[in-house]
Amino acid sequence: MPIRTIATAATALFLAAGIARAQGDAKHGQKLFEECHACQGVGPSLHGVFGRRAGELDDFRYSPALKRSGITWTPKTLDAYIADPQKAVPANRMPYAGMPEARDRADLILYMQQVFR
Repeated sequence: MPIRTIATAATALFLAAGIARAQGDAKHGQKLFEECHACQGVGPSLHGVFGRRAGELDDFRYSPALKRSGITWTPKTLDAYIADPQKAVPANRMPYAGMPEARDRADLILYMQQVFR
């Protein structure tokens, strides 16, 4: 096989892998969500979270700060909240320090988009 063919194939595989990773890894997001599940199991339902205003479900007692936040949950607002809940909504009650890695948050949000439409 000519070296040019090998180089072209290797470049194509490298680019395809990068594009797939840039789009996120839902399986990794699922693993990250499993770490969240212990606390999230007692929190508000995440079903239908995308497009929902923060603090609007009647069956959960939200902090006044979250109710007043005016946030509508989108991938962008969830990313900011998951990165640093206290920075996104000061005085909220979520006992979580945040997820500093942008890639981890992207994977988690991708998984959530697939499961909690």
